[in-house]
Amino acid sequence: MDETAAPRPFAETDFITRFSSRQDKLAVYLKDRLKGASKYDRIAGYFRSSVFELIHEEISDVDEVRIICNSDLDPRDVAIGKAAEEAARQSILEKWNSGDDPVESFMDRGRYQRLYDLLKKGNVKIKVVSKDDAPFLHGKAGVVTRPDGSSSAFIGSINESAQGWARSYEIVWEDRSPDGVKWVQAEFDALWKIGRWLPEAVVEEIGRSARKIQVKLEELPADQVGKSALVESPLYRRGEELMPWQRAFVSLFVQHRERYGKCRFLLADEVGVGKTLSMATAGLVAALIGDGPVLILCPATLGIQWQTELLDKLNVPTALWLSSRKMWRDPQGHLIRTRGPEDIGRCPYRIGIVSTGLITQNAAEVESLLRKNYGMVILDEAHKARKSRQLGRAPVDGNLLKFMMKVAGRTRHLLLGTATPIQTDVTELWDLLEILNHSATHVLGREFSTWRKPDLARPILTGEKIVLDEAEAWNLLRNPLPPRDDGDQLFDLIYQDLNIKDRAIDFTDAPFTDLDDFTRAELRDALAGKIRGIGFFQYHNPISRHVVLRRRKTLEDSGLMKRIAVDIWPASYDPYPRLFEGKAVRTSADFDHAYDAVEKFTQALRRRTKGAGFMQNLLRQRICSSVASGLSTCRKLIEKRRMDDEDVEDELDEVLEENPDLAGALDEEVQRLHEVIRHLEKNATDPKLDACVYFLEEKGWLEDGCIIFSQYYDTAHWIASHLSRHFRGETVAVYGGAGKSGILLDGQWRTVDREDIKKAVKEYRIRLVVATDAAAEGLNLQTLATLINVDLPWNPSRLEQRIGRIKRYGQKRDTVQMANLVYQGTVDEKVYDKLSERMKDRYDLLGSLPDVIEDDWIDDIEAMEEELKEFTRKKKSTADVFELRYGDFLSIDGRDWQFCEQVLDKDEAMKVLSSGW
Repeated sequence: MDETAAPRPFAETDFITRFSSRQDKLAVYLKDRLKGASKYDRIAGYFRSSVFELIHEEISDVDEVRIICNSDLDPRDVAIGKAAEEAARQSILEKWNSGDDPVESFMDRGRYQRLYDLLKKGNVKIKVVSKDDAPFLHGKAGVVTRPDGSSSAFIGSINESAQGWARSYEIVWEDRSPDGVKWVQAEFDALWKIGRWLPEAVVEEIGRSARKIQVKLEELPADQVGKSALVESPLYRRGEELMPWQRAFVSLFVQHRERYGKCRFLLADEVGVGKTLSMATAGLVAALIGDGPVLILCPATLGIQWQTELLDKLNVPTALWLSSRKMWRDPQGHLIRTRGPEDIGRCPYRIGIVSTGLITQNAAEVESLLRKNYGMVILDEAHKARKSRQLGRAPVDGNLLKFMMKVAGRTRHLLLGTATPIQTDVTELWDLLEILNHSATHVLGREFSTWRKPDLARPILTGEKIVLDEAEAWNLLRNPLPPRDDGDQLFDLIYQDLNIKDRAIDFTDAPFTDLDDFTRAELRDALAGKIRGIGFFQYHNPISRHVVLRRRKTLEDSGLMKRIAVDIWPASYDPYPRLFEGKAVRTSADFDHAYDAVEKFTQALRRRTKGAGFMQNLLRQRICSSVASGLSTCRKLIEKRRMDDEDVEDELDEVLEENPDLAGALDEEVQRLHEVIRHLEKNATDPKLDACVYFLEEKGWLEDGCIIFSQYYDTAHWIASHLSRHFRGETVAVYGGAGKSGILLDGQWRTVDREDIKKAVKEYRIRLVVATDAAAEGLNLQTLATLINVDLPWNPSRLEQRIGRIKRYGQKRDTVQMANLVYQGTVDEKVYDKLSERMKDRYDLLGSLPDVIEDDWIDDIEAMEEELKEFTRKKKSTADVFELRYGDFLSIDGRDWQFCEQVLDKDEAMKVLSSGW
């Protein structure tokens, strides 16, 4: 090998050359060795820096370059299979982005481009190995082979960036002996064999970094705002992304905004498909493009979930109104003082979250809300906005329905989210459609429209009635008139014949005789034909234009969601008589007496106040959660203290405002509460805690990683504390609301940020998490494979959200385990017994259940069973048209979002989002 240009060696033998930057500059060492080389195998250091520094080596003309780098990949992330590939992609991409310095990435865009060009050229191949297989940071080496077959190997600290060579102290040992080269080559080959190919997404991210430009809002068309805002959001920086159907919904929002000037949608995606993120992203886009304030209405129990998800995934700050305190809560949990209820109209952020319970109770804030105009209003669990229908009485609008009808006239865009009404009472669906139609008659049409009459419209939608008469068909088409670009040439012909210039209008009074003969012939052919196997008006109707429904099974069948089996425990084939009786946890006689005392308490309460039903269900659920939860609830009621649980407080306070008698207890009621406490205190342990230990220890779930869920923070913290003492040396995380998250080690507590917990779980440093529902939405725990429900909310959507924390994209296992713990002999056991009959499909868990189990179903379990059966029956007959209509949107390419090069100015975006109403 020609060494005439090499740095002066510190010492030299026949085969060994030693270099030290103390003796001379080493900047030309690799450049000289690689000149004219045919092959270069390189053991680099940490993935990001080592790959980035490759551009300083003369490798572009080397025929074959192979680089092996270490990374933060866990060995469990480098298993074989699609899910493992996704986990690797996310892990490497997240680490790449986490090390991105905005100053460096801007100044060194040329280096990024050169690196990208090298990686795309094809002669450079890169693999990464897990941190356990090769946890090196500086164990760097390489083998250079020349065309004549001669080789040399080098080993050393060799920080090979130009800046590193110039400023760092480096030592390099070059060995040209056959044995030395063979030794280094063997080390490289061993690592190369166990390495995983660098994901293409990482390569493309390097190219995007080279080409990305920062843009202002005014420079972006509406259909580009979403991707430009999200491409560097926490969601995308973690290597995750909006799912295709979520991106499709945002695209539909922008399309309707352009088409009609305003957007009206009922988003009825099945539970677990991700409605919240779909609507949240649409709300973000509306806020950024200047359509006005955004109001999110949801049950009090979901308020923190909305606020957490918007911040943790989209980096969107919001304010949450606390109706009990008449204050706004910022994203960090700080309270913003106000003058009182009227300041609900002075939200300190562009997006505000308000409890629907406040509206249901017709609180003082309602009037202030109805004085404002909005850019978008989002109503979650929209099925609650309905009429009260009782046998023999005229339907009466509920407070939430009346509010929504009024606010619909004060907002440009309106999104209603639910998974329930499409499958239940059809008249309740029309309650929601009428909300959408208010001040937007392009939805159902003007007065006298057939589409506004459910008894006439439903047979047409289901195909029971086939419309073939030309005049009747025209009456259905003209009010409301379909948009010109609604996917059928017929509509374009109609607009031409009637000389309508607008892209979309809501009505025409022209008779069908004004249509050209050719157009009328097209209409007759369309009526007689089929569209994807269904009739013309089954496919083309205003309901399917403004109702979006995507089913989990459809997404699984199309390969967009992985089928993950769920084994449910306790199982009949694995009995454990000491702990379980059938599907329930065995209870003691004292617990049974305490439960009876709860029933007697609510009976006494019912005799003097109408609000006893809520208190009964609250107490039932809390005593069915855990012994600790039952005790704390009764003590607080006796002492008349506020409930401090994050997902109960607002809802309870609203009921207390309406029923002040609930705030105090009479002697008989206090006596019953003391009776509950006396019996619960006699329990030496909680059988649910024993069951948790059984699954974690004897069934081996701790080894696979486990998340334990409770509705209530007191239960979650109590369970975590006991498990921390039982499993000595095991870190147990508590994942709750703001300021309530932390870790336990041998019973000792330390407050920890939620993001740090998620990171530790993702890196397999924590394998046992206890969480509340309030935090569940922002939690992605594919590294865990088991789940224990300490209590069961009477809300199937909550159950689906829980299992969705581990049964999700990126889960490497084909089957996950779930245990549901209910006390024997309680209403909880009865509810679960009926729900579990609908939970038998391992691949579509809870996919055939409504969002909510109504309160009156709880008191009549047999009626509940019939309601669930009817729900399933109706669901099967109504979903197809919506799937057919929006199925094409599932194929939208995500690359435009994931690798968007026009990045919205973060400071400008935050300025907009932080501006109040």
